[in-house]
Amino acid sequence: MPDRKTLIGLKPGPLRRQRLRRTPANAPSFASLASGLEVNVGHGLRKLRSERSLSIRALAEKSGLAVNTLSLIENGKTSPSCSTLQQIATALGVPITAFFETELPQNTVVYVRACQRSHAAFTHGTLEDLGAGLRNRVVEPLIVTLKPNAGSGATSIVHTGHEFVYCLQGRIIYTVEEHPYLLEPGDSLLFESHLPHRWQNIDSGSSQALLVLCPSDTRDRPTECHFALNGSARVT
Repeated sequence: MPDRKTLIGLKPGPLRRQRLRRTPANAPSFASLASGLEVNVGHGLRKLRSERSLSIRALAEKSGLAVNTLSLIENGKTSPSCSTLQQIATALGVPITAFFETELPQNTVVYVRACQRSHAAFTHGTLEDLGAGLRNRVVEPLIVTLKPNAGSGATSIVHTGHEFVYCLQGRIIYTVEEHPYLLEPGDSLLFESHLPHRWQNIDSGSSQALLVLCPSDTRDRPTECHFALNGSARVT
């Protein structure tokens, strides 16, 4: 691990004060969308696989995962890691958010209260989708909670568009083009996500960040790596 002097910490610049918009009286509450939903990844996987008329064996071949691994996930006997879910989502041609949205109505306004976020647990931590239920979205806002020492591995991630990270808790290192950036509470990072990047929680406790993924190609559907990007991207 690089020492503190070698890390490039980005401190947030001055923010413009903005007037808050009132929520429209007729805006649907998130309670009507997800009401504190605990996402069943296995159920979502089975539904998505069935919709594509894929057998478990066929999905195993497409994803490079073992049949037994997929069966355990579908039956709720194991929680997939970020890398495993990435492989499944890529094989199915969907973003990771598809596991959140398979049973949610599609809306033009999504109002999320802090106590009512949909969330799913993975071996690396917890992923909360702040945009579940929004129709035709091209932005993926997520709250990511990472377990101690959780990391994306040595293989760099690449995808289209831009990526924004805002550290809420703990300490996370983002390495972009082999340059490490230390993110502590209040620090942020914005970069072109075609640049090879990876992450790691270096805190002795859990770390948490707001992650916003913005693909430049709507077909990219970015939430499939980092718990959310696409295509050739891989998290290991």
